[in-house]
Amino acid sequence: MNLEFVNSYLLIITLTSLLVNSIIAIYGIFYRPHYIKKVIALTILSDTMNTFAIYLGYRRWIDNVNPRPPVLTTPPTDEALDSFIRQAVDPLPQALVLTAVVIGLAVTLFLVFQGYILYTHYKTLDMREIKKLKG
Repeated sequence: MNLEFVNSYLLIITLTSLLVNSIIAIYGIFYRPHYIKKVIALTILSDTMNTFAIYLGYRRWIDNVNPRPPVLTTPPTDEALDSFIRQAVDPLPQALVLTAVVIGLAVTLFLVFQGYILYTHYKTLDMREIKKLKG
């Protein structure tokens, strides 16, 4: 079996699963009535988008080259820099995802505590019931 075919096939499966995961998470955020399910769907969507951002920085599916870490280990000649630019994995999406993970954790904790306040006030986390009770 051709290695290029396997790599392309795995890439298509991964991107398709990320797309399906995003659609299911968006459905959960907008159409599930329970607050905790909405928080879980938002967390899943955040993790899916972080994974997609990591894929954006990965060079194999863009240029079909063997990617390597973004560390220049040889003296910076023109040929070495050209090879480095073509093969190095982009570190910017990795840094952005690291920041997004920390922000996502803070947002999730905020939403969990907001759910606690909702429950202590309304005695339910079902958004349909809360909509009927407020007023």
